[in-house]
Amino acid sequence: MKLLFSETKADYGHYIFPYAIWAFPEAGEKPGDLFNQGFLPSSRDLDRFYLCRQVRVSLKRHRLSSENRRILRKGAGITATLVPRAEFDFTPQRREFYKTYADIKFGKDVMSYERLDALFGGKITSHLLMFTDTRSGAEVGTVTLYLEPNSLAYYYYAFYDLNYYSRNLGMFMMTSAISFFAERKFNFLYLGSCYLKNALYKTQFVGAEFFNGVCWSANLEELKYLIRRDRHELRQHLLETDEYREAFYDGDLAPLVSSSAFRVHIK
Repeated sequence: MKLLFSETKADYGHYIFPYAIWAFPEAGEKPGDLFNQGFLPSSRDLDRFYLCRQVRVSLKRHRLSSENRRILRKGAGITATLVPRAEFDFTPQRREFYKTYADIKFGKDVMSYERLDALFGGKITSHLLMFTDTRSGAEVGTVTLYLEPNSLAYYYYAFYDLNYYSRNLGMFMMTSAISFFAERKFNFLYLGSCYLKNALYKTQFVGAEFFNGVCWSANLEELKYLIRRDRHELRQHLLETDEYREAFYDGDLAPLVSSSAFRVHIK
């Protein structure tokens, strides 16, 4: 991959000079290679990625917790079917259903019809996971996915019937997807970024880990520390912070340095 460093607002008083790190795949690389290094797609055609704090579930380590089982029981009678995008009929009725959901959940026209069409037409959606209530026959939810069998599944956007709120349909869909791909011997399911406390629901699965800027970490206390830290005025880069280094790396950066996969080879 090729890396570009896109400058963002600096705090000159504290010598904090941030860059957003973009990755561009090279010939012979799959999107999964970039996912594995902590990048998520910033283009629906999978030609540009960004490095971020994100969560994935290691499906080889996953097992259902009592809370996961409780959620699955609440969705009893709702089944999941995997559909390749080429076989998916993006009907006007489905389009309106997804747009209505997006307006309610994200805000009016945050996801425009153009963005919605690009989501269902771009390379980032290779498959759909469709959820049906077997009692009524109603289609109650859809998840857009990018798959590389049997390597990874990227759980991107979920749209569902908000009348099923009391049955925790959103969490049921995510929990079902994790079990679905674990049973099919996928290695990882990626769940997107995690910068706010209300995104910690993505970590309630055995096998959850997050990318800390250097490597994948299964220490969820570290993730919670980072989220708490973000709520305060920051005067140092994270790796300059003694409290962080002492709490999670015994004050020694050497383990982080050795775990980093990033190297620069000067031609």
